[in-house]
Amino acid sequence: MRPWLDLTVPDLLRSAPEGIAAALAAAQMARRLSGEPAQLRAWTTQVALLQAALAGPRWAEARIAFEYDMLRLEKRIDAVLVTPRAIFVLEFKVGATAFTPVDRAQAEDYAQDLWDFHANSRAHPILPVLVATEARRLPPLQFGLPTPGVAPVADCNGAALGERLAALQDALPAPVAPLDPAAWITAPYKPVPTIVEAAARLFARNSVADIAAARADTDNLTRTTEAILRALEAARAAEERVVVFVTGVPGAGKTLCGLNIVFGEHRRLGTAFLTGNAPLVAVLREALACDRAGIDLALGPSHDPLRRQRAGKLRQARHETAQALQNVHRFLADNAHAAAPPAERVIIFDEAQRAWDAAQAGRDTQRRKSVLTMSEPAHALAIMGRHAGFAAIVALIGHGQEINTGEAGLAEWGRVIAATPGWRAVAAPRALTAREAAQRLNAGPAPWLTLDDALDLTVPIRSVRSEAGAAWVDAMLRGDAAGARAIAEEAGGVPYFLTRSLGAARAALRGWTPGLRRAGFVRSSGARRLRAEGFDAQLIGTEEPVAWFLERWPDIRASDALEVAATEYACQGLELDAVGLAWGGDMMRAGAAWRCRRFAGRGWQQVNGAAEQEFIRNTYRVLLTRARYETVIWVPPGSAADDPFHDATRPAAEMDAIAAFLQACGARPLPAPVPPPRAEAATLL
Repeated sequence: MRPWLDLTVPDLLRSAPEGIAAALAAAQMARRLSGEPAQLRAWTTQVALLQAALAGPRWAEARIAFEYDMLRLEKRIDAVLVTPRAIFVLEFKVGATAFTPVDRAQAEDYAQDLWDFHANSRAHPILPVLVATEARRLPPLQFGLPTPGVAPVADCNGAALGERLAALQDALPAPVAPLDPAAWITAPYKPVPTIVEAAARLFARNSVADIAAARADTDNLTRTTEAILRALEAARAAEERVVVFVTGVPGAGKTLCGLNIVFGEHRRLGTAFLTGNAPLVAVLREALACDRAGIDLALGPSHDPLRRQRAGKLRQARHETAQALQNVHRFLADNAHAAAPPAERVIIFDEAQRAWDAAQAGRDTQRRKSVLTMSEPAHALAIMGRHAGFAAIVALIGHGQEINTGEAGLAEWGRVIAATPGWRAVAAPRALTAREAAQRLNAGPAPWLTLDDALDLTVPIRSVRSEAGAAWVDAMLRGDAAGARAIAEEAGGVPYFLTRSLGAARAALRGWTPGLRRAGFVRSSGARRLRAEGFDAQLIGTEEPVAWFLERWPDIRASDALEVAATEYACQGLELDAVGLAWGGDMMRAGAAWRCRRFAGRGWQQVNGAAEQEFIRNTYRVLLTRARYETVIWVPPGSAADDPFHDATRPAAEMDAIAAFLQACGARPLPAPVPPPRAEAATLL
């Protein structure tokens, strides 16, 4: 993305503030964004302050970019000042009389994003500056020493802007390789949005290509999206019924592709995203509704001071998102025995490999009496098949993420399509080659199946730190220590850190999430003996995950309070910037292999069934692929054998063996708590 306007400082000084403000307003209109007179006045004030601050000769080679789009929930940096020595991130709060922690976090977050995602920023100091224009008291000025990284936020008011910028600039020596301001402006900025941020952008009718340009590997994501749309258009033109299967490794963007069909620029009426993941539905619904209502998610929805005033708009937005994001089990139950076709002609079936088989679909529970008589894939085809002519199901397949009994697998989809006249399918070859027979669409080619390589997402984009994370997790969970270590060594290390101290894990997660970034703990639902380690709390229902993923500390319900862990059921499909995984006793080492267990009554019972063993391994696969940056694996110390109150359900020797194996696989020992790369701080008196 490019700034709305960039100028050399000499050009800035030659221009009228009103003219620059008008140019920014025109850029705003060109992007179909609403403008207000207050914004025009704010721009005029900012420009006038910058002209006064940058009038000296030291700024003659500098360049300034206005409204630099960060592509994170529609936010932009007010101004970026680029000099041969450093990058200044300027966040203006026109009229503000004080410096708030939220405003400082916002400025720091912008600077950290440039460090992580801007191609020409890594080798230079990045100095965030918060300008509360009417503040009267200024804290001592801190500045970054001449090392690449993000310096502490410098507070400034309008009157002292010139003096403080000059002090920061002059404190940095001339670099050996000066920064080229013009080249910096044109260098690519390619962030990886979270699934919540991406959904919000798509809801505003952006395209997936606009929001998913993370690295060169996202050509794969764009290619897959185009393949889905191509298959849908072909079926629509031929008045056919089609199931489009999208396969991929964890974190490769399957959910993003599905959301793009529902919310992106190609959206049509009669399209809905269906998932059996109730927390995912709840979190995305509330996030999209808050975004549509103008509530700032960066603060945490409940902390928005205007939330009450926006209540009516929020109710309407919730209604809109409820139509587009639905629980798949409820959709199938509501439509199973209706005579008319559903309102939707295209449904996105998230985690379709987890669709229920006939036995699970027809089972009554305490919460519901089942009305289903077939497997969920069979009901889905029967319901959508009531449409005359075109109908489509986009089935998102997450291999290695089956975590519950009663999941039908990809084979059931193939059986139902083959047995249902009028339906055909499009899929990648991977759909025929999975290791487990239950996850193969068919035994081989079939007349109802067309293969398209572009429907397979092979490159994980969730992880910002390393593309090798998913492969490392797979090798480690297969028990292949040599293979996992080789992957880690070839990648120069993977972002998985090992600690035996819960306190150290918490300190690292807090230190590694500067600005507005988010950390949280996850754990297996089967890790029952974490209770004895003092860490048993887990999310319940659907309301708790909403607060956990969307609220911010000091709200104790928020993930970054680091008090409550999300299980595999609460966090599948969602992500955090940094994750702490509390390892439980449900998967432990037995000689040279993993042994899976369940806790019942007073002790552990060994799991012998291959399917249930795979569910437990996949649980840890889901938990280990939730982080965008670092994952801290906490292996509890367990109970020492010589302890007079020794607990046989969590012997220290078992925990030691897990930790030793993770280290042998290449998990790195957790270093002393330090934040991500930042410039060291000093104080100007």
